[in-house]
Amino acid sequence: MKKGLLATAAIVAAAAPAWSQNRMLDPQRPEDALEISKRVQCGTADGVPAVYYWYGKVYSRVQGEPDRHIFNGEGMNVRQCVSTNDPVRGPGWRMVSREIMLYTDPVTNEVVREWRNPWTGETVPVMHIANDPVNSRGFTYARGQDGTPYRLNARQVGRWLLMPIEVPLFYTNPLAGDYQDYVGNKYHAMEIFDFAMDANEAMDARRHPTVYPTVSWVRISDWMPWMKMRGRQGQIVFNAMGTKLRSFDDLPLVLRNEIAANYPAYVAPPPLDDARPNDTTWTVFKRMVDEERARQGQQAPRQGH
Repeated sequence: MKKGLLATAAIVAAAAPAWSQNRMLDPQRPEDALEISKRVQCGTADGVPAVYYWYGKVYSRVQGEPDRHIFNGEGMNVRQCVSTNDPVRGPGWRMVSREIMLYTDPVTNEVVREWRNPWTGETVPVMHIANDPVNSRGFTYARGQDGTPYRLNARQVGRWLLMPIEVPLFYTNPLAGDYQDYVGNKYHAMEIFDFAMDANEAMDARRHPTVYPTVSWVRISDWMPWMKMRGRQGQIVFNAMGTKLRSFDDLPLVLRNEIAANYPAYVAPPPLDDARPNDTTWTVFKRMVDEERARQGQQAPRQGH
């Protein structure tokens, strides 16, 4: 752990409650809006793990045929936040995390190990989502580099504070080649997170050191690479709901058992100064395929002419 980062975090963590505990947070004030977002994601204090849990369904969407319910899903994310302070941009925070989502049988809800692809007839091993890390790319500050104040995309409706977040994704697919701008194969998806929380809990840091929102999550994306679809038209749609838990032990047994057996690092978040590049299903799958090819002494397929 870097001493400078820890020292800064300790100073800010000690100072933050002093101003936040004297009054209700105001979502229109950039510093307070930033603090509310940090409390939603983690909590007021730095270095305190928080766990989100979600469950839902996974559907296929193929042009010309009805949507199919192909999996259920059980997921979790364990994270922690660290604060900092910039003399120009003001307070800031960053999150570090890792996450798992298990594909489960749509009838029995048991963890699926192999899947018979109904479009190809091939049985393939299932690669569950296990991304480590999933971190903020940098610190988010009360003011941008150009001085623009931080705004919280939230609205109070009665006792509720509602906070929708859309994340459009369009970037170079690590499983494709160097000519995606010309022939396609870019990774194209959208993730949607809709948080709902008690407004008083979110803004009263005097009595509530953290916030326990409910969250809905939707992802529309390309087929998972382990499905081995060979370029077939179609997408998958994830739809789930969840909440922030009081502790890791509140996770369902199916997740706790799988983590204990196969993903022991996921009982805790990454270190606060984690600087590793983020993982996705595509980067993890590419590593797995490359490692398997190296074990078997295979070369990557030659490009066609």
